[in-house]
Amino acid sequence: MELILVRHGRPERSEATADPHLSALGLDQAGRVARWLAAETVDAVWSSTMRRAVQTAEPFAAQAGHAIRQHAGIVEFDQASGVYIPTEELKRENFALWQSMATGGHGVDMRAFQAKVVAGMEEIVAAHSGHRVAVFCHGGVINVWAAHVLGLAPRVFFEADYTSINRFMCARGGQRSVVSLNERAHLRPAL
Repeated sequence: MELILVRHGRPERSEATADPHLSALGLDQAGRVARWLAAETVDAVWSSTMRRAVQTAEPFAAQAGHAIRQHAGIVEFDQASGVYIPTEELKRENFALWQSMATGGHGVDMRAFQAKVVAGMEEIVAAHSGHRVAVFCHGGVINVWAAHVLGLAPRVFFEADYTSINRFMCARGGQRSVVSLNERAHLRPAL
């Protein structure tokens, strides 16, 4: 089966919640990724339970005619932080904090986070043998799943862009492989 992992669109910055709505840019990105994936036959749509992932999934699910199934096992590691600062802003404002979170510091247990994500993804895989499934989630989720597939230590090892597409093949025998990471042609400016 094929897993298509899509990172959520850019959310609003929030000092009050780790689960903000998408920004105007994020809503545009969600529409772009929905249009880009329109030609692909997808058998199911899943999302993290976090608002930014659900809002990103909505345009695609509506055009594909699927209900969005939510899974708490694929939420981001920052879900309890109480704030959301877009990645590029956090890196610019406090690179040391971003780097600490990305490598498992600042209260983030990357091994436990990866175990939760892998269990969640494997449940989705098991529910859709032989199908293609779109999963709308988060940059950290995509990173630790990809690290698992590649046999790397759990960490954020690449910057998954907002609404990037990341593809994985999952065989019935347990083999997992990376097809692509960080596809973003749909985000190019229109000519």
